[in-house]
Amino acid sequence: MTNYEAEYNNRALVPEHPTLIEGWARDAAAYREAAAGEIGVSYELSVRTTYDVFLPEGGLPETGVIGLFIHGGYWQALDRSFFSHMARGPVAHGIPVAVANYSLCPDVRVADITGEMRRLVGHLWERYRKPVVVYGHSAGGHLTAMMLGTDWGARGLPPRLVPAGLSISGLFDLQPLLDTSINEKLRLDRREAIEASPVTLAPPVGLHLTAAVGGGESSEYIRQSRVFADLWGRGGVDTRLDIRGNDNHFTVIAPLADPQSDLTGTLVSMARKIC
Repeated sequence: MTNYEAEYNNRALVPEHPTLIEGWARDAAAYREAAAGEIGVSYELSVRTTYDVFLPEGGLPETGVIGLFIHGGYWQALDRSFFSHMARGPVAHGIPVAVANYSLCPDVRVADITGEMRRLVGHLWERYRKPVVVYGHSAGGHLTAMMLGTDWGARGLPPRLVPAGLSISGLFDLQPLLDTSINEKLRLDRREAIEASPVTLAPPVGLHLTAAVGGGESSEYIRQSRVFADLWGRGGVDTRLDIRGNDNHFTVIAPLADPQSDLTGTLVSMARKIC
């Protein structure tokens, strides 16, 4: 029987995580100091419903996409200030990037956070009139898949508003979390967990998903990415599974800060397919 508490407790699995998170904050602050853009833009009235936008040299391009990075933290921790440097890679290739904040559990539910991200995507369309390529880590990987699987046309927005997503160490079935300590703040019941899971969404036929996961992550994280990529691939989504070396849950996103990395290349390639 799978020990879900052990499989999903990433901080216990990576004892050096405090040092890695401190490094995120330091690198993010340095990038904000150097980068062009706008900090603390509100997309709703809540204190946490804000984002930072980082622009390429020369300003906002007339054509192309805008990237949206969504941070992790099991929907209950961290904020955008730890992840500004996740824009560095794509911005160097001419792609503007918004780095999102959202409300946290237990103040809200996971479904509320999904709603906030959907409204942020709509806000970015109204402001920039560009398709949104979403990429995110952990809980942000879950939210990436939820954005890709959203029926935007039913919301009065372009049907292919989110044509591609890069989900890094994503969670696509939330039911294994129900009996873990992670759920103390999420407060998910079985019905909520099912409804909030990307595996229950209709595959967005013809769109693009890369599911990346560290080869050094738990077997459950690798299983979730493998199963989801297979499920949506059989459903007509252009999918790719990327199991990344020996990376753990906290090191797997580091290549996004490098314009020359293969992970940045994956994101840029998806963006260019759309343009």
